[in-house]
Amino acid sequence: MTAADPASAAAAAEPHLGRTAFGLTLNRQTLVSIGFAFLLVVLIVVAALTAEGFFSENNLRNLSRQMVTTGLLSLGMLVVIYTAGIDLSVGSILALAGVLAAGLSESMPIPLAMAIAVAAGVACGGVNGVLVGRFLLAPFVVTLATLTTIRGLAFVYSETPIQASDPDFFALGTNELGPVPISTLIMLAAFVVVWVFINRSAAGRAIVAIGGNAEAVRLAGISVSRHILLAYVISGFFAALAGVILVSRVGIAQPSVGVAFELDAIAACVIGGASLAGGRGSVVGTLFGVVVLALIDNLLNFYGVQSFWQQVLKGLIIVGVVLARRREQ
Repeated sequence: MTAADPASAAAAAEPHLGRTAFGLTLNRQTLVSIGFAFLLVVLIVVAALTAEGFFSENNLRNLSRQMVTTGLLSLGMLVVIYTAGIDLSVGSILALAGVLAAGLSESMPIPLAMAIAVAAGVACGGVNGVLVGRFLLAPFVVTLATLTTIRGLAFVYSETPIQASDPDFFALGTNELGPVPISTLIMLAAFVVVWVFINRSAAGRAIVAIGGNAEAVRLAGISVSRHILLAYVISGFFAALAGVILVSRVGIAQPSVGVAFELDAIAACVIGGASLAGGRGSVVGTLFGVVVLALIDNLLNFYGVQSFWQQVLKGLIIVGVVLARRREQ
């Protein structure tokens, strides 16, 4: 009698919930993913039937611009979630990068000002990564502390909003390549880069493995602390980039901006299939989650729903998605 293959045993143990007409077995994870895809279709149909002007060129262009912020924040958040971590400081990093970019652009070339702003975000991510990876502090506690600290630094730099005056400052956030905003193309390119990084690079695979079993990764001779540091640096980079693009789009940097943006990022990751326990997630699924949240926000704006009710809905979405995926953990 031969020993059972572990992969075969795991497949046999997977709860099969139904069969398609072609005899293919569907497990819970597949059914939940199909359910969320159906939700996206429903949202589009509802938008077409109830929101006049939803499919206008102007609204679609604005929609694609508005999802850039959540998209970039979600990418960084996903990489951190892979390690079984969390980054609550992304909204504060976004605010700090925004005020730095706008403020420094008055005294130096705009590209240099934006680069310094992004570098500041990378540094903030590095601090998070060192505290979590090197000193083994809880990610929630660390990033909750840096959320407050970095927000304070944004107010130290400027207590009042900063208005950008150079027309060139708005190019990154408002210019288009054909019918598509440049900022949207940057976001999509970032998703491609992160997909390649996670699925095709040794560092990316190590980051995912850390979330599954950090001790096994350590015993394999891979530095857990360095890869956790890398994950938080990536999160800081994308948060700062989101801040620079946002202020370039709206033209004014406010140290108070970005509050609760981490909620949107976490929601997009969870909708896309990420496990808050670490070790599992999907770059493509996260993009899907970003689109779903953008559609919900856009529809609620069409219906005149107040912003705080939108936050209530997003919180309920996170709870509902976690419940739907609870057996996948």
